[in-house]
Amino acid sequence: MKNKTLLLGLALGLLAFTKVSAQSQQWLTATPDTSFNITRDFKNNVKKYPFIKIVPDSPSAAVTEARNLVYGKVGSRELHIDAFTPSAAKKKPTPAVIIVHGGGWRSGNRAQHVPLAQHLAALGYASFTVEYRLSTEALYPAAVNDIKSAIQWLHANAKRFNINTNKIAVLGFSAGGQLAALVGMTSGSDKFDVLDSNKGYSSSVQAVIDIDGTLTFVAPDAWETQNQQTVAASTMWIGYKRTENIEIWTAASPLTYAERNKLPFLFLNSAVDRMHAGRDVFKEMMDKKGVYVRIDNFKDTPHTFCLYQPWFNPMVNDIDQFLTKILK
Repeated sequence: MKNKTLLLGLALGLLAFTKVSAQSQQWLTATPDTSFNITRDFKNNVKKYPFIKIVPDSPSAAVTEARNLVYGKVGSRELHIDAFTPSAAKKKPTPAVIIVHGGGWRSGNRAQHVPLAQHLAALGYASFTVEYRLSTEALYPAAVNDIKSAIQWLHANAKRFNINTNKIAVLGFSAGGQLAALVGMTSGSDKFDVLDSNKGYSSSVQAVIDIDGTLTFVAPDAWETQNQQTVAASTMWIGYKRTENIEIWTAASPLTYAERNKLPFLFLNSAVDRMHAGRDVFKEMMDKKGVYVRIDNFKDTPHTFCLYQPWFNPMVNDIDQFLTKILK
């Protein structure tokens, strides 16, 4: 009953697009925000975790790389993606993983996860790090539209990269985790398939990996619900304060679409509890539906644990185990 009541409120999100034109434009600076970067993050975290090491960008003969490809355009604005594919010839098309970076929907870039893409490609997964428009440039749902278009590009270029389009996972960290979850839970719907680039191709995926990305902005345990007066990164992306237009905040929350979800999920959690809003409710719902959900907790870790050793290798192993079970 509790879940049904929550979802009844979340269902208001379906009305969100009636008010998009009223989104505030004040946070559209048109200037890249570099406040989140691994060098600065490392300096902050090494004080508490002196043993951590940044995972390097490490090209190898096992992985074929094609960087700075264009997967789409919005007007004259090109959207870029990097491809990392297994070098060894495969008789059968391989599973694919599209990787969405974090940075509060406003900062960060796809280079964050090049090491992850390289490692996954070496394990046999065609892996792609994707650029999307940040909130200095475009408000919600632009980032979702971009990622959906990138997945359509994967479908369109399946032969080029030897991809099995029935075995695509979307993976994201932090804000990227929220986006990955939203993309996954709306898989099979054309709700966000609005860009002209790659039109006509599917944006469907078959699995989701969410690394410390929230599932809700509106549930009682959501940080935004508990800090409604704060102008945060999510505010600058949504284009409204949390006290305004609950419909659009609800529509941007992946948990809103949980009733329709059929995709398996892997959650990789840091020790920062506020990043995990909505997970318990979601898992309870999926357990009742018989949809596979796995939650792996990395104890005593910072939010950005996925970028550092000694946690990186165990994380890659968890991802490989999940993808092997679901896609291989």
